[in-house]
Amino acid sequence: MNLLLINGPNLNLLGQREPSFYGTTTLVDIEQQLRAKAEAEGVSLDCFQSNFEGALIDRIQESMGVVSGILINAGAFTHTSIALRDALLGSAIPYVELHLSNTYSREPFRQNSYLADHAVGVITGFGAFSYLLALDGLMAYLRRTQSA
Repeated sequence: MNLLLINGPNLNLLGQREPSFYGTTTLVDIEQQLRAKAEAEGVSLDCFQSNFEGALIDRIQESMGVVSGILINAGAFTHTSIALRDALLGSAIPYVELHLSNTYSREPFRQNSYLADHAVGVITGFGAFSYLLALDGLMAYLRRTQSA
């Protein structure tokens, strides 16, 4: 099983950006934890972060036929990007949307997601632990659907 973790704009600033919402764990720390968990499960995990919408779309398209599933924290693009939605739908790769903060307890514009309605699941509000929950959920989903 090959998985891809995609992180969108400003997530490279984790650990220093608004720690009251996002915590003090860095993206590098999160990626290391996820890779260790994936490796223990016999799963390959590639990680990608960009502040550019087009780069995220390119990475999704390049993943077609290569990865079994995607974990995506699209950051602000979650609430604005129809193009990112179209890339995910066009790739037909199962994905889990995830967020560090509880987007439903924040500003009204953060409560809308262009990605959620076609996601396998959505994990939100558990800080850095959201990533581990999303990984567990996606692996369980893929194992269930690939063995059916």
